[in-house]
Amino acid sequence: MTDNGTRKVLVTGGAGFLGSHLCDRLVERGDEVLCVDNFLTGSNDNIAQLDGNARFRLLRHDVTSPLQVDVDDIFNLACPASPIHYQHDPIRTTATSVLGAINLLDLAKSTGMRILQASTSEVYGDPDVHPQPEDYWGRVNPIGTRSCYNEGKRCAETLFFSYHRQHHVDIKIARIFNTYGPRMHPNDGRVVSNFIVQALNGDDLTLYGDGCQSRSFCYVDDLIEAMLLTMATPKDFTGPINLGNPAEITMIELAERVLALTGSKSRIVLKPLPHDDPRQRQPDIRLAENVLGWRPRVSLDDGLKRTIEYFRQLLRA
Repeated sequence: MTDNGTRKVLVTGGAGFLGSHLCDRLVERGDEVLCVDNFLTGSNDNIAQLDGNARFRLLRHDVTSPLQVDVDDIFNLACPASPIHYQHDPIRTTATSVLGAINLLDLAKSTGMRILQASTSEVYGDPDVHPQPEDYWGRVNPIGTRSCYNEGKRCAETLFFSYHRQHHVDIKIARIFNTYGPRMHPNDGRVVSNFIVQALNGDDLTLYGDGCQSRSFCYVDDLIEAMLLTMATPKDFTGPINLGNPAEITMIELAERVLALTGSKSRIVLKPLPHDDPRQRQPDIRLAENVLGWRPRVSLDDGLKRTIEYFRQLLRA
C-alpha cells in the first residue's frame, strides 16, 4: 500500500478480455495497477485507454517465469481462455495454469498478499449434475483435447488450496462461467463473438451439434463486479465460488437472438459438435448471492446490444 493509502494491485493477463476490464475498474476506484501480460492472446488495444494514466503500469512478462514485485493484491487471470487459443499450444496452456499458479503463490507467500485465482466452469467438464454447485467434483476427460485447459485449471485450484493449508496463503478462487462483452477477440471461437461477427459480415452462423446444448452468459461488467466482491470477502472465505449468470439459453436460441438484434439475413448451418464439448452449462450461484449479495443485473438482450455495437465499430475500422 502506498503512503496515501492507495492499494497496489497486480493483474496477470491484464491485457486480455476480462483482465483489461478489471484493470479499468481498479484504476477507476483509485488503485495503482500493475498489468502483466505476455501478449500471447492479450492486446494493447484492450488497454489503450489506460495509456498515460499515472495509476497504471504495464509489464510484459510470462507467468511461467517467477516474478518479484511489491503489491498488495494479486488477480491471476493469465491463461488463454478460448478453445481455439488454448488448444493451439496445449503444453504451454497447461504450463501457464500450473507454473503460473506456483510462481504467483510463491510471491503471495513471501509477502503475505492476498491472491485470487480466475478459475473456470470448465473444471466441471461435461456435467451430469445440473445446474453445477461448487461442491460438484465434475466429469472431466483428463486426456481429451480440452484437458490442457480443464486439468490445468483444476491443478491450479489444487495448488491454491495446498498453499493455503500448508503456508496459510490468503486465497480466493472464482469459477467463472461464460462471459461476454466488448473486447472479446473477434476470432477466438467463442460462440457469442462467433455469432455476432458472422451475422455482421453476412456469413452463415455456424451452429455445432443440434443446437440444443445450453450455456449461461454473463455480461462482463457484472462479472468484474463479482470478482471485486470476491476479493473483498473476509479472510476465512476462500471459495471456490461460482460467478456467472444462471439464465440458461440453447445455442439455437442464441443464434436467433443475434440475428434479430443485428438485423442480419445470415443463415444458420449445423456442423459436428467438437470433442468433449459440454451439453449443458449453468451455474448454481446461491453461494454468490448469500456471501457477496451479488446477482447479474445486465439482461442478455442489453448485453448483446452493447457487444454488437462494439463489433460493429471494430469491423468498420
